[in-house]
Amino acid sequence: MSSQLLIETVSTLLSLLGLDVEDIAVSEGHRTVVAVTSKDHQHLIGPRGEHLRALNTVARRLVETKHGEGAAAFLIDINGYHEEKMEVVRQNARMLAQRARLFKHDVEMGPMSSYERLVVHELFADDPEIKTESAGEGKHRHVVLKCR
Repeated sequence: MSSQLLIETVSTLLSLLGLDVEDIAVSEGHRTVVAVTSKDHQHLIGPRGEHLRALNTVARRLVETKHGEGAAAFLIDINGYHEEKMEVVRQNARMLAQRARLFKHDVEMGPMSSYERLVVHELFADDPEIKTESAGEGKHRHVVLKCR
């Protein structure tokens, strides 16, 4: 999906919700991220990011319905909230990986979303000392860092 069409879709969705948006930009790279800048960020993000997750789900379904499943591979980030949260996940994973290296035993991370698990798996994909595996079921699914 083109960046312009993605910007128009997200802009229309946010305006229909009656939210004030200052800027929308799309960065394409490893992942397509629609970065939204807004003064209404509390309403858009919600408690613990619940509204932002819901907004992403609705936006992806709208795009998927109109343009197919492949076009819905994007993430909406409000005022850098999502990226800040992912950086905290990465820092925690690095710290726990150091513990696994130091004590030469497996370390389990806390439960996390599928996207957070993906971020951790990608973080250690090329690490010769740490192997990652997902474990658990449902909302208790987490990553296990294993020292090789």
